[in-house]
Amino acid sequence: MLDFFISQAHAEGGAAAGGGIAQIVMLVGFVLIFYFLLWRPQSKRAKQHKQLIGNLDKGDEIVIGGGLVGRVTKVSDEFLTMEIAEGTEVNVQKNAVAAVLPKGTLKSL
Repeated sequence: MLDFFISQAHAEGGAAAGGGIAQIVMLVGFVLIFYFLLWRPQSKRAKQHKQLIGNLDKGDEIVIGGGLVGRVTKVSDEFLTMEIAEGTEVNVQKNAVAAVLPKGTLKSL
């Protein structure tokens, strides 16, 4: 039924020439595809996010992962304090910061 998938050399019990090399080439090809499509872009994004978090400073206007927007009022090692409205401050993990907004984006605070 599926005889067309099996080469004649394998069907007769003989070894196909270059079969092992073809498998190695396919394996290397898959590793390269995964590297260029998954690992490299992900590590690049992680590096950019780490740099973004490292450069946070008091007065920066930020957006966190949940969509909350505010101004940084205090920065510590792992947490920062963010003012979301006049007189309303929340503590946020640094890793939750999604983006730093351009200065002057928040005029109401």
